[in-house]
Amino acid sequence: MARRRRRAKSDRIDGDKLLELLMRYYRGEAKVWAVLREPTPEQEDARRPSRELKRLTDEQTQHTNRIRSLLVLHNLRGGRVASGAWNAWWAQQRAGAPPNLQLEIDRELARLALVRQQIHAIEAQQRRQQNPKVRQLCSLRGIAQRGASVLVAELFGWRHFANRRQLGACLGMTGTPYSSGDTDIEQGISKAGNKRARTLMVELAWRWLLLQPHSELTAWFNRRFAHGSKRMRRVGIVALARRLAIALWRFLEHGAIPAGASFKQARAAA
Repeated sequence: MARRRRRAKSDRIDGDKLLELLMRYYRGEAKVWAVLREPTPEQEDARRPSRELKRLTDEQTQHTNRIRSLLVLHNLRGGRVASGAWNAWWAQQRAGAPPNLQLEIDRELARLALVRQQIHAIEAQQRRQQNPKVRQLCSLRGIAQRGASVLVAELFGWRHFANRRQLGACLGMTGTPYSSGDTDIEQGISKAGNKRARTLMVELAWRWLLLQPHSELTAWFNRRFAHGSKRMRRVGIVALARRLAIALWRFLEHGAIPAGASFKQARAAA
């Protein structure tokens, strides 16, 4: 009974414990807890365009896939029609399709046109309101405006990292070791961070290998993972994404250019 009484929990006990920790933190014990850094209303609002753009891009893909599925269902092949050429292609093929299929695809094309119009509007807004950090990231070969805008909005625009470990934790790219008795295993990355930024960094890592072949990051990946199995390359690309994120953070915060990285022609000409 005494042990149960010692383990009693209530809002008052929790409140007293939190108050004690708060007093210790303000007395100078900085490591007593981790401080949550929340964005201001303005910083949160700045995230909206890039998040809406991602949602509209997914919707555009859904409409295109639905049109292709309808065509295949009626033995009509769209082939490799470019994303902006559906109306012209459909105007030539429309007469041979059943009447209800014609109407359904007409409606899909109308929704697709609206989505494209909204995508262009958001991209134009981003170009007009371009953040200096976005321009700095875009100067590197392999990073375009859309990816740079997401990184600044989700990661580098309002977060202040004290070291590379904090950056890795924010991305969810830190390890999750399990150690119990004689068992000591690595369970992979935690994925307990910003999913949008983590997904984008993995995509940028693949693009970095293609467009920055002479950088030290690419050379490191080629030495360690390029000749391994598919699984090892997948593991390696996550490790490269984490190293690339750290390199971009140092580039933005301290002006340290990633070793061996090349700039776009516009930057070189300037």
